[in-house]
Amino acid sequence: MVLAHDAGPTDVALIHETIGENLLKTVSRVPHEEALVVPYQGVRLTYAEFAAEVDRVARGLLALGLGRGDRIGIWSPNNAEWVLIQYATARIGAILVNINPAYRTSELEYALNQSGCRFLISAPEFLTSDYRKMVAEVAPLVASLERTLFLESDDWEALLAGSDDVTQAELEALAGGLEPDDPINIQYTSGTTGFPKGATLSHVNILNNGFFVGEMCRYTAADRVCIPVPFYHCFGMVLGNLACTTHGATIVVPGARFLPEAVLETVSSEQCTSLYGVPTMFIAALEHPDADEYDLSSLRTGIMAGSPCPVEVMKRVISDFNMTEVTIAYGMTETSPVSTQTAPDDDIERRVSTVGRIHPHVEVKIVDPDTGRTLQRGESGELCTRGYSVMLGYWNDPARTAEAIDADGWMHTGDLATMDAAGYVNIVGRIKDMIIRGGENVYPREIEEYLYTHPEVVDAQVVGVPDVKFGEEIMAWVVRRGDSNLTADELTDYCRGKIAHFKVPRYIKFVDDFPMTVTGKVQKFRMREQAIGDLGLHDAADIESA
Repeated sequence: MVLAHDAGPTDVALIHETIGENLLKTVSRVPHEEALVVPYQGVRLTYAEFAAEVDRVARGLLALGLGRGDRIGIWSPNNAEWVLIQYATARIGAILVNINPAYRTSELEYALNQSGCRFLISAPEFLTSDYRKMVAEVAPLVASLERTLFLESDDWEALLAGSDDVTQAELEALAGGLEPDDPINIQYTSGTTGFPKGATLSHVNILNNGFFVGEMCRYTAADRVCIPVPFYHCFGMVLGNLACTTHGATIVVPGARFLPEAVLETVSSEQCTSLYGVPTMFIAALEHPDADEYDLSSLRTGIMAGSPCPVEVMKRVISDFNMTEVTIAYGMTETSPVSTQTAPDDDIERRVSTVGRIHPHVEVKIVDPDTGRTLQRGESGELCTRGYSVMLGYWNDPARTAEAIDADGWMHTGDLATMDAAGYVNIVGRIKDMIIRGGENVYPREIEEYLYTHPEVVDAQVVGVPDVKFGEEIMAWVVRRGDSNLTADELTDYCRGKIAHFKVPRYIKFVDDFPMTVTGKVQKFRMREQAIGDLGLHDAADIESA
């Protein structure tokens, strides 16, 4: 018997540099290759131009008295300025605090106070949110906050103009004193209960993770990566931006937020070779009525991550979007984020049914969540990760840091997984999402994967709801294809005899979409809360009891 424990290769050394040092090395290799392209803003910068703009922003921040260790918040959707600020703060050793664009006033106040932000860079508005008004309400409640700069205003031009007050030599002197293990980024995780936790990451954490993700995607300076996922999350700023800049590839930003038509148009017009997204994004692009009219022949790879990837969706991405080398990545913010990833030469079955094997310089093990005992390969338990990628800790929260990272340095993910004989990992669910029906452990992912095989099902999510007899019952939220009139009885019949009787959904709710975070993660706890309310009324029109 073989234990469910594996360690990644170490033949390629870790990069022990700051993000700024690494960027300058890339500039020296490929100064004339495009670094950043944002068509909707008319931005197109080579690596030499990009580095110059980064330094201009960095000197502007120094001129305001900001520097190493200072927390600088950024509250904005995707744009060119976001990318410049990411690298400029790293260049001066400031800690960038990523703030979710969907936050409301109480959440903004919490993040700014908890991190002790001195400076906030904000968009003036986003969708229905008036950021100026919200900042005006919150700022007096944050003692550490000295100033807010609004993008798309004279504030930004003033910041750039202020760069003249700091010489390049002064910037280089400060940058030269930074350490690769310094904290450089705080990202707030969206837990289902309690206040968000500020995962604190270093240059080494995210620089190396971006590099190895890019290695797995086989990036070179010839690659052009379309990044519709939010920069405020690791998927955008690490798997996206840092994977590109460590390889001299091009960051291509299709819009301030995800819109399937904008993504298809950008991939086509910019001849992108790689496309990122969570499963719901790929589903939206695949289902777009004009998808066939765009030339996507330049695509070869990409990353699908953020939530479990439906097998049928993965197969369509490979066939319809020409992404023959698409990879699946798995991880969490606290691990910078990727721990496992499929390889381009993995067979289709591996790429549609697992999250790949362990990344370089990282360890993974599967343990019994109750005892901590390492399980055998093939057994289901909690996935734990150890290595360079594990965060420094939760910002100013040693108690919750100790709950997540044990004395031996293992990050406990809360995800249920298995590891096969070849080291491939499969995520079977979240410990908190697991349903116990009449004593049977039910993993929602298994049921979701089967529901996806129905030709009239576009997407499906499964949750447990309280039940007097069985403790919990199975409920499926289902998005039907187009004008489908699929009924609950028909979908239930489709399940009977094909999956175990205790896995057949008792309740089916047809919806147009699911409650989600900005990054596209389905919020199952909200689905469960809503379902309990709906079912308690016994007359919710869109719930059909099978």
